Amino acid sequence: MFGFCWRCLTKIGRQVGRTGIKVIQKTERAKSLCGGVRSMSETPSHGPVKYIMPKWIRGPQDFVGGVALIAIALFALWASSDLQGMRGFSFGAGTAPRMFGFLLLGLGIAVMIVGLVTDGEHITTYAWRGPLFVSLAILSFAFMIRPMGLIFSAFTSFVISALGTPETRWGQTIIVGICLTAFCSFLFPYALGLPLQMLPKFMIR
Repeated sequence: MFGFCWRCLTKIGRQVGRTGIKVIQKTERAKSLCGGVRSMSETPSHGPVKYIMPKWIRGPQDFVGGVALIAIALFALWASSDLQGMRGFSFGAGTAPRMFGFLLLGLGIAVMIVGLVTDGEHITTYAWRGPLFVSLAILSFAFMIRPMGLIFSAFTSFVISALGTPETRWGQTIIVGICLTAFCSFLFPYALGLPLQMLPKFMIR
């Protein structure tokens, strides 16, 4: 009986030893196939990214974006402060700017709060092309609305804003610009009753 147990234990020990040797050989082969590539834990990590924002701002990108929206909203409310408001149920010249200004102000405050209470991305590189052409489109509309009328200025500003991305498909852009110009030409003078000039002055004369 003792000899039988001894033979069984010896057999089990040999099998375990062979299994351990095979595992060691497979591990060495895997290391040799990796060619010295280190794992993520072995790779030296970079130090923490330093930024100038205070530590209590958990999402710097959202916080700065909210502050920018608030600044734009305050400027819009200040610029439209001397315009006429609503008369009963009819819109005045300053009704739409003030309404969108207050909506933008609320949106900016909400985005800024999100940047304070939730973790977000740090401030990344700034893409200047989109904001540049959108700003140029707004300025062109402001300068052309009186001498050139709503139709020409709306379509031109839409085309200028489309230059803000290299992915613009000009066939679709022209079609959307025509549809949007036609919608604005019906909305402002007829639906809202705003006294806007539709055509350029040299065509009216």
